[in-house]
Parts: sequence; structure tokens; C-alpha cells
Amino acid sequence: MTQKTVLNETHRRLGAKMVDFGGWDMPLHYGSQIEEHHAVRRDCGMFDVSHMCAVDIVGPDARAFLLRLIANNVDKLKTPGKALYSAMLNEAGGVIDDLIVYFVGDGIYRLVINAGTAEKDLDWIAARIAEWKLDVASIPRRDLSIIAVQGPNAKSRVWQVLPGTQAATEALKPFNSVKLGDYFIATTGYTGETGFEITLPAGETENFWQKLLNAGVRPIGLGARDTLRLEAGMNLYGQDMDETVSPLDAGLDWTVDLSGPRDGIDFVGKTALLAHPQQKQFLGLLLDKGGVLRAHQKVSTAHGDGEITSGTFSPTLSQSIALARLPLATAVGDSAEVDIRGKRLTVKVVKPCFVRNGKSLI
Repeated sequence: MTQKTVLNETHRRLGAKMVDFGGWDMPLHYGSQIEEHHAVRRDCGMFDVSHMCAVDIVGPDARAFLLRLIANNVDKLKTPGKALYSAMLNEAGGVIDDLIVYFVGDGIYRLVINAGTAEKDLDWIAARIAEWKLDVASIPRRDLSIIAVQGPNAKSRVWQVLPGTQAATEALKPFNSVKLGDYFIATTGYTGETGFEITLPAGETENFWQKLLNAGVRPIGLGARDTLRLEAGMNLYGQDMDETVSPLDAGLDWTVDLSGPRDGIDFVGKTALLAHPQQKQFLGLLLDKGGVLRAHQKVSTAHGDGEITSGTFSPTLSQSIALARLPLATAVGDSAEVDIRGKRLTVKVVKPCFVRNGKSLI
């Protein structure tokens, strides 16, 4: 059965085109996907991301549990409010899910996991708790909603509708958070723009959304969310990586801490990653004209063949871009060819981040 966020009827009243996304009925766009994309790059927009699942990991062994569970090292989170991005791996080193973990306080962490993998993730976490016999609990927080407000004017609009929050959030650096009453405000996002991801009680979501709407914040659907994240070089689970793909081959090596055992125990998947080092480069592709780069298109390089994992037309750059898994010897600046409907078109290999804070990085 398709699930719905508390804003489902609100999206429909706003004229959204609704689609199934990971088992959730979600807005694809509210009219023009291109206009929504530009609104986030030039002003600000808001996303209902309440289909994502917040999970609280609590208990005396919460830290020890996460040291084993994820590939990044939660000991990097020295002070409450800090956050990091990581992957949860299987024994073979494949990505079960990518996630953000927030250090809330002593013995309390919050994970935000993907909608389409939530049940699988929760089962995996529960099984590891039982296996490792640690004093920790996993608490899914479906009583909460998450609204992301992103863009150069996002923070000022949030301060406008949440008076009194500016002092506590103005100096927050990226990947930090603060709890203000029932609101959990984080400087994380999926667009390459400044802004907040705000977790709040489900019962307050409609009122908060309406206040943002009244303040001139434009609703943004999944379509623009995808073009924004791809321009920012951010992975999408199920396309750029999955349980068969190593994070080392998905451009996520920076989220993997392969240093010595943590409290004498290695994280799940570490042995496999050490036994099978990086096999592919994860890089960007740029096509001047002639077509649109799409997932699963074949890429031919001087060092062998690769494959596009995500591709789209970039509204900011006005040309087609892609993320691709390519032979290990491939380098930024190389030329390659992509087969688009039987035509071999030349692309340039670039760093896998195209736009950040509204500016081209190409």
C-alpha cells in the first residue's frame, strides 16, 4: 500500500503531479520542474522529505553500536549537534544504504535513512542489535516530519517564520544541527545550496509549510530535487550505488574510515573493502550538445568501457551532465564517447560536482 506524508492533501491542493517514489505518494512537480530548479538556485524552495525515516539510536552502547554499523567513524562527532555522512555496508562491502548521522547527546544519535530502503534498514539494524548484544535501542520516529528549505535566501525565510531561531542557527557551519524546543534544525541538504533541513512534530507540519508558503517559499518536487542533487554531484541510492556496489567505486571513499579497529572491532564490510580495493573511478561527464545523458548508457574510454549511473539535462549549465563509473585509469580532462541511441557522442570527463551555491564549477 502506498504511504503518504501528512502534507499529501496539501500537495494536491497546490496542483502537484503525484508519483510513487519508494512506496510513497510524492509530488514530482507543481507545474514547471525547470522553474522549481531555478527557484532553489536563485532564491529558495521547500521540499517535503517526510518520507525519509528518522531513527533514534539510544542507550549506553549507542556509540559502540554505530562504530560497528557504519563505515564512517562517529568518534569524529566530538560535540552535540555535529553530523556526518556515511554508508551502512553488508559483509561483502556493498552499500545497504547511505545516511546521515547526528550526534544529539551522550548515548543519543539520530540517523536519517532513505524512504525506499527504510524497512530493510530497520531490519538490518535490529538484527545487528540482537547479534552484538549491546545495550542500545533503535527507535523509528514516524511521529516526525522533515521539511528542507534550500537556496541562497532559505535561511532568512526560515528565520522569518520561526522568530527567535536566528541567534542559535546563524553561525551553524555545514553538517551541524541544533534542537530548539520540538524543532531539530540542521545545516544539511541535497541540493548544493545553503539552507536547513528541519525535523518537527508531524502535527505541526501543515502550519509550518503554510507559513513558509506565505513567506514566498516555493514548493519543490522530486523532479527538481533530482536535477539539483545531480548538479551538486550527490549520489542517489539505487542508481549510483546499491548492495552490489562498493562505496569505493561510488565516489564515497571519503565517507569510509579504514583506520585501525574501533574499540577492537571493525565495522561491517571493512574486511571486504580491504580485500577488494577500489576498482572503478566515479567521475562526471559533460556533453556540449546532441542529446541527453541518461543512466545505463555505455561510456567508451581509452582505458575500457564504463557506464553512466545518473544523467540529466542541467538547467543551470544548459547542457547535459552525468555521473559515471569508469575504468580506474580514467582521469579528469579525458575525452570519452557515450552511445546515445546508436550515436557515439563525445563527452568530457570532469570532477563529479558541477554546481555549488548557484555557481558553475566546470
